[in-house]
Amino acid sequence: MTSVTRTPTLFDGLAERGSAGPRRWGWLAAGIWLFYLVNVFQAILKHGTGIAQVVGFAALFLFAISYLGFFGWLRWAGMQAGGHPTWQRLVYLAGMLGLMFLMFPSAGQQALTCLVYIAAVAMMYLDLKLALGIAAALLAGAELSMRVVPGWTDDNSYGFAIFLGTLAVFGMRRAIQRSIELAKTRADMAELAVQEERNRFARDLHDILGHSLTVITVKAELAGRLIAANPERASAEVADVESLARAALADVRAAVAGYRELSLAGELVSARAALKAAEIKADLPTTVDEVPEENRELFAWVVREGVTNVVRHSGAKRCTIRLSAAQIEVLDDGKGPTPGGGASGHGLMGLRERADQGGASVQVGQSPEGGFRLAVKVGP
Repeated sequence: MTSVTRTPTLFDGLAERGSAGPRRWGWLAAGIWLFYLVNVFQAILKHGTGIAQVVGFAALFLFAISYLGFFGWLRWAGMQAGGHPTWQRLVYLAGMLGLMFLMFPSAGQQALTCLVYIAAVAMMYLDLKLALGIAAALLAGAELSMRVVPGWTDDNSYGFAIFLGTLAVFGMRRAIQRSIELAKTRADMAELAVQEERNRFARDLHDILGHSLTVITVKAELAGRLIAANPERASAEVADVESLARAALADVRAAVAGYRELSLAGELVSARAALKAAEIKADLPTTVDEVPEENRELFAWVVREGVTNVVRHSGAKRCTIRLSAAQIEVLDDGKGPTPGGGASGHGLMGLRERADQGGASVQVGQSPEGGFRLAVKVGP
């Protein structure tokens, strides 16, 4: 099944814009252009007689009402007009054209002024190709009738007016179409921004709670083993668990508020405590002075993710962190990477996203001791 793409009409465009459509007094702005029907009124008054004059005035009045009514319809009912079939739209225009024909006996050539209004409504209401075809037909009809109807003079004013009116509404139509496209683009960008923020928030929560809960679990297990053998040490570990839980809660609140930033020095201190609780020997740097300020937050995330994985998955006895101005490495002597394991987890996926944003690259693989190696390098 094939679908036909239809060019949005000005009517449809205003419908899509909803509240940005015609304002309460939009019909009055459109009604100003009815001033040019004064010539038709004067022609009926001057040349019409008897029943022809009455019909002419009635047709002129109904024509003006149909033109203004179109804009009223555009406001009150037009917001649902996208589904109107083409034949209904053509019937509306045919009705306006019929009213113009009723003016000919009394207004004569001056009734051709109505063609400008019919062309304008067609450009608003119909598909572009059909609207242009009707406008061209109206222009040709005006020019031809002035040449073949006895007593009518050919001054080219009606054809030129139809052309200018069609061109003006075409420009308005294109502007509305561009406005619709721009609004859709903005809506898509806003939706993408919301999705990106959700991803960022989910990533932060995973990293925050993953690390904190891992350390809490390790310390709770250690406290459980020490309750009988060393109550004082067990009590200290329980106190640490409480402190870590409070810190994790504070981190979550800060993440929700959107103000949370990691400190590389603080993460190294936390890493040392987590490794000690897991009974893993820590070989960590004692200073971060050589790391540029712009790299420290990214490196802090590397420490957090790397140490969490060491404590949770590695089964290692030793963990080493190496720092330089442009690179950080987290190495252990555990069981190393496994296919589909820690090298492709959610934490490392989030770390890769952060590294991409900072122009850095992530490397995962086997360490020289046979364990796991996580490295992040800034720059080429």
